[in-house]
Amino acid sequence: MTKIAHKLRPFLPSDTPALQDLFAQSIEELATDSYDADQRTAWIETAEDMNAFSARLASGLTLVVGAAGQYQGFATLKDNTLLDLLHVHPHFARQGIATALVDALERIAAARGSSAISVDASDTSLPLFEQRGYIATQRNSRHLGDVWLSNTTLKKQLAPMAQQTSKTVS
Repeated sequence: MTKIAHKLRPFLPSDTPALQDLFAQSIEELATDSYDADQRTAWIETAEDMNAFSARLASGLTLVVGAAGQYQGFATLKDNTLLDLLHVHPHFARQGIATALVDALERIAAARGSSAISVDASDTSLPLFEQRGYIATQRNSRHLGDVWLSNTTLKKQLAPMAQQTSKTVS
């Protein structure tokens, strides 16, 4: 299988409107099997305030994937130990974008000295993280407006950076 190289870059405040839209589209179209319409709407509404959403993206290391002027995905690493956001545009789903983003953030976390990384994964993204070796530690329910959203906290032990480098080189 050929691995496609995705161009990743840091978040810029000017990305906020496009990432708000990508966030909403990813939830509305990709989470339909896991969450009902009211749950998806409540989740999308967490990013309605542009300034607050921009601050959330800027509060950690947010990487953005895009090509030819199209935003394809983004992910945020907080405190070098928490994968806070991971969203892919529906038109680019299942093309390795989420994998590229998580790979990069895991490497960065390890390079910055973190021995583990955790995520509160949506039911939609849960299989991705399980396939990557994340272990579920607890099930969560979050109250948003008039609905409850469930997710799962998972954790993965990270290889020391020296081991990751030797895997890449060999």
